[in-house]
Amino acid sequence: MKLFIVAILIVAAAAAPSNYPSYEKEYEKDYKYPEITITSQSDERNLDGSSQWSYAQSDYTTREEAQEQKKFTVTTVDDYGKEYTKEVMGNTNKGSSYWVSPEGEKFTLTWVADDAGFQPKGDHLPVAPVHVYELPVAPVHEYELPVAPVHEYELPVAPALPYRRTGAGY
Repeated sequence: MKLFIVAILIVAAAAAPSNYPSYEKEYEKDYKYPEITITSQSDERNLDGSSQWSYAQSDYTTREEAQEQKKFTVTTVDDYGKEYTKEVMGNTNKGSSYWVSPEGEKFTLTWVADDAGFQPKGDHLPVAPVHVYELPVAPVHEYELPVAPVHEYELPVAPALPYRRTGAGY
């Protein structure tokens, strides 16, 4: 009986209305942008591991991406400095995306991801500054190298000794 009364109290407490204010209604009132909906969508998966998908929204945001599997040659070096090469399967991706910022600025981003790494391209992406400067050149010294002195002298010759044949048979 006590358990029944406790259960009724818990159910009554859970069913009581909350006194916390709801922010959903205020957000809906202040929201000035139209509702964004998906206008087109495609997704294609193939048996060879490749795929393509894309979507477009009512706010003109679009995205396309294609993926395919490819064999890559990977070179690894062990602890002793010996190189090993092997072929592995990997994915290559390429795609593009387009969107308009709230300020009305249009952005287009394209990318490729393959064995050369991730390579994004877009007019809005920062570009590393180009430093134009002359490479330092080693100074050139103009001087005459010293020459070793030349000695002209005759080498002494040892006097000739008398020569006699000795040994067996003489």
